[in-house]
Order: sequence, then structure tokens, then C-alpha cells
Amino acid sequence: MRFATSLRRLFLGLVAVAGPLVIAPAAMAADGVGTYGRTNDKVVTYFAFGTIAFFAILVTVLSLIQIRLENRKERRTQDLERLGSR
Repeated sequence: MRFATSLRRLFLGLVAVAGPLVIAPAAMAADGVGTYGRTNDKVVTYFAFGTIAFFAILVTVLSLIQIRLENRKERRTQDLERLGSR
């Protein structure tokens, strides 16, 4: 009984993931025109540059956040050691 339940969950999970992936191309494009309209090389290139810029900025911002959090943690640890709480 337990095997049947996990098999059913696996099947439903695969359908939930694969279903939209199979249907999406037909839903988003009619005669080769997507929601943006007709695309050319310039549009694709700018979208790719935008994607590259987004991830570069994302990594930079997340790194800066991590640096600030680590500095805050180090200051807190030093303060706790200085006060003898640790």
C-alpha cells in the first residue's frame, strides 16, 4: 500500500512539472510570434545582456549583504567575549 502511494505521488509530481513545460510553447507562441512580438537578433542580444547584468548585480549585492552580516556577527562575538558571556 505504501509503495502505491509513493508511486502515485511521484507520477503526480512528474505530471505537475512536465505538463506546463509541454503546453507552454503552444500557449506562448502563435505562428512564431510570442507575447513580445516578432523578435530579431537585436532583441535576443539585449535580453541576453540584461540577463548577464542581472546575475552580475545579484551576485554583487548578495556578496555585500553577506560581508555586512559577517562583520556584524564578528563584532557581536567579540563583544560577547569581551563581556565574558561566552
